[in-house]
Amino acid sequence: MVRVVGVQFALAAKIYDFAVEENSPTVGEYVVVDTSKGFHVGQVMTPIREVSEKDIPGQLKRVVRIANSWDLVSKDQYAHKEAEALQETKVWVKKHNLRMKLVSASYNFDGGYLTIYFTADKRVDFRALVKDLARVFHTRIEMRQIGERDETKLLGGIGRCGRELCCSRWKRDFEHVSIKIAKLQNLPLNPSEITGVCGKLLCCLAYEADTYKELSKDIPRVGSRVRTKQGQGKVKYVQALKETFTVLLEDSNELVEMTTEDLEK
Repeated sequence: MVRVVGVQFALAAKIYDFAVEENSPTVGEYVVVDTSKGFHVGQVMTPIREVSEKDIPGQLKRVVRIANSWDLVSKDQYAHKEAEALQETKVWVKKHNLRMKLVSASYNFDGGYLTIYFTADKRVDFRALVKDLARVFHTRIEMRQIGERDETKLLGGIGRCGRELCCSRWKRDFEHVSIKIAKLQNLPLNPSEITGVCGKLLCCLAYEADTYKELSKDIPRVGSRVRTKQGQGKVKYVQALKETFTVLLEDSNELVEMTTEDLEK
């Protein structure tokens, strides 16, 4: 069995598992961990648990130590240099005439690794840029292309609800959101109403999707013809949360709100 703990490197970021060999960090503590990009400081988010070696894919990286004061000071110092590094990188991107939009820069806690996040419409050949940046910053450089949702998560912002974006505050992973979910909730299909800051469908459309699906499973769909105790008609609207639907009766041309108990068996 291997002792494992979950660690995150930024607010609402993905939680990664690391092997705990000697120390016993607790939830909320900061630890120095060994990663493929050198040592990083992260925060413990899950308590130590034991996992069978056969359930661990590949080689699990380890917790080096519980972060001390100097580790945290170093992390804070390099975090303050990230904005400066981003501006300097923009200068070099312009010199190389590359069609890319820089989003953010991120140092590891000791400055030995610098990651530059960017968006671009197409693949970008940044090999020459990386060589120049390595010479300027005297550290290892990684250029990472990200999508619109990841860009918004990094930059943050305020949603149409007036609150901080879910993706930058607490939502760790992006789930699939389709227009079908909006239709299920009878939402207006106006792009300005159902599109988020990132330009994609609102993540929150999926929050109640399962509830709407469960409540709607016995309700006739919009457009379907039904036989009711008041005669035949066509379903015009569905109110899933009320578990009702509105039928346009053929004989009287009247709109009547009904439940499934009003249908002819």
